[in-house]
Amino acid sequence: QVQLVESGGGLVQAGGSLRVSCAASGVSSMHTMGWFRQTPGKERDFVASTKWSGGSTYDKYYADSVKGRFTISRDNAKNTLYLQMNSLKPEDTAVYYCAAVGRYSGAYTRVSEYDYWGQGTQVTVSS
Repeated sequence: QVQLVESGGGLVQAGGSLRVSCAASGVSSMHTMGWFRQTPGKERDFVASTKWSGGSTYDKYYADSVKGRFTISRDNAKNTLYLQMNSLKPEDTAVYYCAAVGRYSGAYTRVSEYDYWGQGTQVTVSS
């Protein structure tokens, strides 16, 4: 049973940085992990994804809106997925969700591709 618990959200000023974490249990090298975000009344959008283990820098995928500012990473020893967010903008304000899918052969950028979700953590960027 895969369980995902996000933490680390909060309020930050525009231009600042924040790192959100996802404590993952029940995941393995067969999984791909992703970060998505959602604002009220809008669809949940892809942010970044990576294999849970192995792979290379080229196995990390990002939405165009966050490329060069956000970095997805993992610490397998701590069973934790991270999203480092730099140069934050007010439009980055959203609830950020961690997700997992039991496949590892693609970018997995669509909500429908994921099997497991965390409860989300709020990130608010003030102008």
